[in-house]
Amino acid sequence: MGFQVGSTLLDACVLAVLSRGDTYGYILTQTMRDAMDISESTLYPVLRRLQKDGYLTTYDQPFQGRNRRYYAITAEGRAKYESYKNDWIEYKTQVDKLLCGGVDNEQV
Repeated sequence: MGFQVGSTLLDACVLAVLSRGDTYGYILTQTMRDAMDISESTLYPVLRRLQKDGYLTTYDQPFQGRNRRYYAITAEGRAKYESYKNDWIEYKTQVDKLLCGGVDNEQV
């Protein structure tokens, strides 16, 4: 994708993935890579920020003799995700009008 992804959009995408279920860093990174070019070195600071803001919690789970750190969305994180989702719909609608010559959302 040729567009630069800002921190707000990264936050929204991480919360979207975690709203579907808890996961650990590697799987989260791979899921995010399906939609955008992102590295683990970019993702982990996002996870730390979301955790600091109270949108995520973590817990460790043993796996093959090691612990995996899982990330889970909190109630505050779900509320923030819903807010981001509503903002995204409005933003996307406005950009679609500009880029697609006034075509509304349902026809794109």
